[in-house]
Amino acid sequence: MLPTGVSIHTTRLKLHGTTAADIKEMSDGAESAATLLGAAPIGIIVFHCTAVSTSDPAMGDQLVARIEKAANKKAIATSQGLVAALNALHAKKIVMLTPYPQEVNDAEVRFLNHFGFDVLQEIGLNLPSTVSTASVTPEQWLEKALAMKRADADAYFLSCTNIRVLSIIDELEHRLGATVITSNQAMLWHCLRQSGINDAVRGYGQLLQHH
Repeated sequence: MLPTGVSIHTTRLKLHGTTAADIKEMSDGAESAATLLGAAPIGIIVFHCTAVSTSDPAMGDQLVARIEKAANKKAIATSQGLVAALNALHAKKIVMLTPYPQEVNDAEVRFLNHFGFDVLQEIGLNLPSTVSTASVTPEQWLEKALAMKRADADAYFLSCTNIRVLSIIDELEHRLGATVITSNQAMLWHCLRQSGINDAVRGYGQLLQHH
């Protein structure tokens, strides 16, 4: 999935649960994690959690400022990649599928509305843990997304960095007749473009291949 010469280096943030409060608490460790990554010869740091970075319209910018100060490296947040991706696709009418409880979905809808997107339909599966979220198969996500098909959608957004959906993006776009955005796909695309890497990446949707 990565262009030649590109590598990803990670560190983790502690997440206690799946409620809105649990998710926001995850950001408390941003500076210490950024300091660890900042010691490596990397070009860009990502705060990569959709729910945290979309919990408030300003949250992504705030997280980026904190990380850049701590690590002295360029940074982005998942929320910024999401907005940039939707704008690149000229997508305004969105259908959203997530593993989240409703309170987290509601915050994400408010975030998207703030940036000018209309969420036509949203479903959160209210999965009880990060393990259960990661245990949903790509085929199950495919089935759930296809059940939300509608003629007026510009794009379908499968939200969460902990879901296994990269392998189904191309098939979903073909069967839904619209572009598909996922958190991990949008993050990679935004990282590459912000780093001046414009290689087309095939097999993971229109965003990475054509934008």
